[in-house]
Amino acid sequence: MASTKRVSRAKPSEILKDPPPPFKRPPHVLIPFIDSLSPKHFYITHIDSQPDTLKRKLFLVPVALNVCISLLFVWRMYSILPWYWQLLVAAFGYPSTAGFPASDSTWAALALEIGKRGVVMFIDFMLFVFVWPWPVEFAAGRDHGNPMLWRFKVGFRNKEIYVRRSRSWDGNLGDVVTDSAARSTFGSIVGQATSPLLQEQKTGYLLMNGQWNLDWEAMVYAHALVDANKMALDAFKNVVLLHHGNYGWLCYDVGAGIEEGDDERTRHVLAFRDALTAIGKEDVFYRWVEMVQFEVSQPGGLDGDRQEVAGKKIRRMFEMENIDFEELWKEATANS
Repeated sequence: MASTKRVSRAKPSEILKDPPPPFKRPPHVLIPFIDSLSPKHFYITHIDSQPDTLKRKLFLVPVALNVCISLLFVWRMYSILPWYWQLLVAAFGYPSTAGFPASDSTWAALALEIGKRGVVMFIDFMLFVFVWPWPVEFAAGRDHGNPMLWRFKVGFRNKEIYVRRSRSWDGNLGDVVTDSAARSTFGSIVGQATSPLLQEQKTGYLLMNGQWNLDWEAMVYAHALVDANKMALDAFKNVVLLHHGNYGWLCYDVGAGIEEGDDERTRHVLAFRDALTAIGKEDVFYRWVEMVQFEVSQPGGLDGDRQEVAGKKIRRMFEMENIDFEELWKEATANS
């Protein structure tokens, strides 16, 4: 059950107002899920249809990493705590193996000893602050749930609900409903995050980045609603949710900015991917996608000279793989 501290409902007067496009009222069926979300963040939900075997293998990587970190933590504590205890004993003036005859030492020896102890303490401090919390958050995080609890509750499924939550950038964006500049930035970020190619080529666990994190608690709750037959799985397919002070909870129409030719371009891109896969160069396709996404995300996008420069980079990359980009594209898209 979702925590009550995150519940936020729009006032009755807000429900009567119609938001401007591309925003719209969320479907009524989503209300039970929306009530569990924080109004401070933006959310993206989608269905991950990658095989459960792949998800299981990918999840073993962070599990193994965090187990190793935990074992190293235990070993470090076992080996270093007696040393810190002796330092504490010496600090109170009692005989200690960590004592140092400062009065009988040269300045150079004293500086060396201080430096050695300082380095050890600095390393332990950095590990304690930046590394040791990883296993704790992975297995016992409470702010938004944690991956271990998510997998324990949900398991591994062929179709899984993923809920992404915006990171700290959402607080500096402004009013995305009424401010055109903020809305444009929001649309660009959401457009990249909901790209069909991105969601198709990567399982949901790999979609965490500097802009989006996974909300483990929300994903557990979403699956609980589906398992209890209170919501349909498809209700979570490609949904963008946000809360506005005047309108309450809203959905962002990710297809509002799609032009008529976009479906055709998507078919061409998928046909190009299949052509590269057929010649054993599928990795080149994903490198190409990443390169295009990187160039588009830069200030100014692919306008003007940047488009020409990006085109040269792409052709050079394909030439290094002995592939004629223009010719293969023409052949692949001829019948798509």
